[in-house]
Amino acid sequence: MAKENVILVDKNDDPVGLMEKMEAHEKAVLHRAFSVFIFNSEGELLLQQRAQHKYHSPGLWTNTVCSHPCEGEKTDAAAHRRIVEEMGFDCSFEEVFSFIYRADVGQGLIEHEFDHVFIGSSDTEPLINPDEVASWKYVELQWLEKDVMINPINYTEWFKIALTQVLVYFQDIEKN
Repeated sequence: MAKENVILVDKNDDPVGLMEKMEAHEKAVLHRAFSVFIFNSEGELLLQQRAQHKYHSPGLWTNTVCSHPCEGEKTDAAAHRRIVEEMGFDCSFEEVFSFIYRADVGQGLIEHEFDHVFIGSSDTEPLINPDEVASWKYVELQWLEKDVMINPINYTEWFKIALTQVLVYFQDIEKN
């Protein structure tokens, strides 16, 4: 398997170099990432369960797709590429916010990412890539918010952080 580089960035998301992905996670170096949240027409969020053999956070539930853009690749193009590669479909979505986080994901690895969050909609049934995804399901946000509080060990660290901000995003939309 070829080594994959991530794009190192500063706190403004300006590129400052490249580093092999595993090394970036071992050294907790800030790098660019994205998280995609796809909702169906019922307003339910499409979750994926990470494959059991993933190098960190195996078997945990997370947002529809999350990954890193490649060198020279626009973040939205990378998000479209990964939704096809992992979930077997594509749809429209748009970036709604970004944030920086740092989280211990076990095995001596730290995610330190400038995360671009995309939200979109689709009723397409996923055709998952078993190399990436173990399972999937649609869930209501109200149920999910409670389940994350009751069973936080079932979810990825970045998802718990991003979900909180996605919920605030929707609350702000309802207010306006």
